[in-house]
Amino acid sequence: MSPHALTCHFPIDDPSRVAEVRRAAAKIARDEGLTETACSEAEIVATEIATNLLKHATQGEIQLTNLFGCGRPGIEILSIDRGPGMSDIDRCSRDGFSSAGTAGTGLGAVARLSDEFDAYSIPGKGTVLMSRIWASDTNPIGSWSVGAVAAPIRGEEVSGDNWAIHLEPDGASLIVADGLGHGVLAAEASQEAVTAFRNYAADSPVVALDQVHRRLRGTRGAAVAIAAIDAARSKMRYAGIGNICGVIGGGPRMQSMVSHNGTAGHEARKLQEFSYELPAHWTVIMHSDGINTSWNLDRYPGLIHRHPSIIAGVVYRDASRNRDDVCIVVVRNSRNR
Repeated sequence: MSPHALTCHFPIDDPSRVAEVRRAAAKIARDEGLTETACSEAEIVATEIATNLLKHATQGEIQLTNLFGCGRPGIEILSIDRGPGMSDIDRCSRDGFSSAGTAGTGLGAVARLSDEFDAYSIPGKGTVLMSRIWASDTNPIGSWSVGAVAAPIRGEEVSGDNWAIHLEPDGASLIVADGLGHGVLAAEASQEAVTAFRNYAADSPVVALDQVHRRLRGTRGAAVAIAAIDAARSKMRYAGIGNICGVIGGGPRMQSMVSHNGTAGHEARKLQEFSYELPAHWTVIMHSDGINTSWNLDRYPGLIHRHPSIIAGVVYRDASRNRDDVCIVVVRNSRNR
């Protein structure tokens, strides 16, 4: 079981934020075991992205994530903005292109120095850009791809929302937990949920959910949902208490998953597991109620085919309620692409 992914959020609203992001990226890169060269590259990427946001974006922010929590050591730098957007993201990602009269090496350098790079942009709506730099060439998670955005409500240091994933070659188990309210007590409840899940991730979702429910007694309680994905058989099992949203994308229509009312740790009249067939090109999305449920990927041409982190970033940007903690996790297996 991999440790939980840790995230840091930075609003890019002042030139001092650039150095702050660079220092945080350097620390995460070192902690993840990147080489000195890769650490330097992570600092360059973080600096270029933050500088680009400061110059061009509106309401831009950066999320830094340690990727060991996603099953493989590395760092992700995710840029999210509501700026002017780009009509040709591939052209803008080449060295030498500039829309501001500069040398034009910023976004091109980001793409070149990244082990994984993806971006999605719509003119007038903004851009979401992802860079990943890995600690090594070894890939223990195989064909799995995971992306997430997790952020506390403005004014809080910690988030009451939490998530974790357990990956096997052909299977994945995922939890999203939303501690009641926000702040420290909510964070303690959701962390307890994640801890219990880690001990029972190999069991069925309903068994793991029951253990989470027991573990959360004495805490504030949480809304919790657990999914178990069988990629080899294109099936998924799901069990939830409370208002965690689970959706299967990639089919003719979005398929919503069922949770029962209640609060893990307090009241759960019925624990029930539901089974779902996965379409040929599936993507699983789970999120807390910090994101409203009115979003629809069909409104974003081609977004369903982008990296899970890009999908998470776009939904977070456009569907956050802005009055609660937020957690959205997107999972895919490339064997089905």
